Amino acid sequence: MDFDEILPDLGEYGTYQKLVLWFLLLPGTMPCGFHAYNQLFMAFKPKHWCNVPELDDKDLSLEAMKNISIPYNNVSGEYSSCQRYDYNFTQYMSSSRYLDGGGILGPPPDAEIIPCDKGWHYDLPEYSTSVVSDWDLVCDDSFYPTLALVLLGASGLVGNYIFGYIQDGCGRRPAFFIYLLIESAFGIATAFAPTFTWWVVCRVGVGFTVPAIMSTPMVLAIELVGPGQRTYTTVIMNVAYSCTLIMLAGVAYLVRDWAQLSLATTIPFLAFFFFWCVLPESPRWLLANGRLEEAEKIMKKMARVNRKQLPENYMANLRRKHEIEKYMTGKEDEKVKRSYGVRDLFRTRNLCRKTSIITFIWFTNTSVYVGLSYYAPALGGDAYLNFFLAGLAELPTYLFLWPSTEYWGRRWTLCFSMVIGGSACVATVLTQNDPTVTLVLYCVGKFGISASFVVLPLMASELYPTVVRGMGLSVSAVAGMIGPIVIPLINHLGSEMMVLPLIIMGILLNLGGLFSLMLPETLHQHLPQTLEEGEEFGKNLTMSDYCTCCPKRPSSMNGIARKMSTADSVLQDGLSDGAPEESFPVSNLLTSTDQERTPVDPLGGGKNEEDTGTRGVEGGRQQQQQHRVSFDESSLASVGSINRRRKAGSPTYMQSPSPEHNEEERKLIPTGRKVTVV
Repeated sequence: MDFDEILPDLGEYGTYQKLVLWFLLLPGTMPCGFHAYNQLFMAFKPKHWCNVPELDDKDLSLEAMKNISIPYNNVSGEYSSCQRYDYNFTQYMSSSRYLDGGGILGPPPDAEIIPCDKGWHYDLPEYSTSVVSDWDLVCDDSFYPTLALVLLGASGLVGNYIFGYIQDGCGRRPAFFIYLLIESAFGIATAFAPTFTWWVVCRVGVGFTVPAIMSTPMVLAIELVGPGQRTYTTVIMNVAYSCTLIMLAGVAYLVRDWAQLSLATTIPFLAFFFFWCVLPESPRWLLANGRLEEAEKIMKKMARVNRKQLPENYMANLRRKHEIEKYMTGKEDEKVKRSYGVRDLFRTRNLCRKTSIITFIWFTNTSVYVGLSYYAPALGGDAYLNFFLAGLAELPTYLFLWPSTEYWGRRWTLCFSMVIGGSACVATVLTQNDPTVTLVLYCVGKFGISASFVVLPLMASELYPTVVRGMGLSVSAVAGMIGPIVIPLINHLGSEMMVLPLIIMGILLNLGGLFSLMLPETLHQHLPQTLEEGEEFGKNLTMSDYCTCCPKRPSSMNGIARKMSTADSVLQDGLSDGAPEESFPVSNLLTSTDQERTPVDPLGGGKNEEDTGTRGVEGGRQQQQQHRVSFDESSLASVGSINRRRKAGSPTYMQSPSPEHNEEERKLIPTGRKVTVV
């Protein structure tokens, strides 16, 4: 049962959806943003140098102490972090040579240089701690914080796969609270980890839920609103996530102790368990899983809050409709047992090409977005300000995205975003000696990747055929999640050359932007349904097609397949408001047998044999304006449930049987008029 057909009667974006979205689902994005990046501040790397116990009791300034005990690198202009001089400091400081120089001379010329062997001094701000300084994760052990980020990303990959089954099997609502419970438990345990090993174990536990806990509020928000509000909902959810990153910068700035920061970014979310009493399950998911009674309660509440009046027999008619569709689905399943697998995405040449390009761009987007977010504190200067600006740079993205995707199209918006962001990252090689300009270019890069990160899932969902759409998105997303595993290793290279990770990520972005132009434009296009349509879509494009920007909305619809590109649901009991004059009345969707014996239009339009169908159209519109699923028994018998299936762009409709044709299969009769499918 298509929930989009019922939503107009309940309110597609009324008070109910607004309350749930703004007060429940938008705050629900916060745990993901906080726990995905708070590790950067818990494991930040402070400046450090070798500890020399012989100098601890000497009355020396920090500069003088470093001058005689730590080698100085003339190229970098900094003292060594992992080496020291080895000689008798007491004897040297009591010598006339040292005293005559006023205590500022360097070490003896023959002093030996050795690795730090007695610990380190850390230049930590007041009240600040780090797991790096607590467990001496520097020099030979400096890779361990990077390893912790790699394991966080790897656990997210596994967790996303496992929790995807929980979300689809148990429902959106219980899945969210399962994620929240696991994340909160490991988040609190992180603060009390006695060793680095246990700290990593706790972070891996948190990582299992990081991507999944974000997807559940996103899916629930999209499933609660009508098709016309989905773009708006997607943008608003992404705005909330960007605001979460900005808030994290403020929380990390105020809470400098890593253990307290772990608690500060976890304990407040325990209040979200009170959402259990008010957060609804997705009625779309309930209907899809046959849990009609539970869906009815939510739909009645939705209609009441949205001030929509439903007739007394509305739910009864809905149940009858559900039973008919379940019966017809059973008949379809007996005839068609075709199952689809991952290999179907690569079986034919054109679909394989599109799948490969989408997957590569998805990997690029995820890698660079996470990589730039991870790299903000390492840019130099104030790490908290850098991270704050990185989150702030995402907000203008959404003002640019909304009009550009509807005017330029998905393809050019995706390409423009990636090339602008990639070029800014590559340009940092020219400004590496100017931290301010580097930071500005970094923010431009974050702007570009944030835009493409929103456009790509939308375009990919419009390119994959319906029969493998979910599978295609999963394959691309899983490949993309390899990025958070690899990208910390790339960022680790920045310890030698700060802008090297930015250059690598910029090259990846530019490559992804160029490859995006090899995909067909999906704006104003009918979505492919079958594998055959998916293979044909974009197969014979010319060079001019690839270079075309700003696709125009078709002025006329040629054929039923083009009609379907303007709507998402099948007409069950009336025509859409404002249907075009060429629309065909619902009575012409009947079989020849029903047309001969049905003197009255089931929608009340008053159609007879001589009628041209005009009154049927008007009657259908009037009934549609009242309630789309409020139909009588004659409409159930005559129209039934129209299940849509397409083959190579020409849909075939299977109609549910009337009581007099219980086991008979019947096809719709095409006529001179076009069928409006809404």
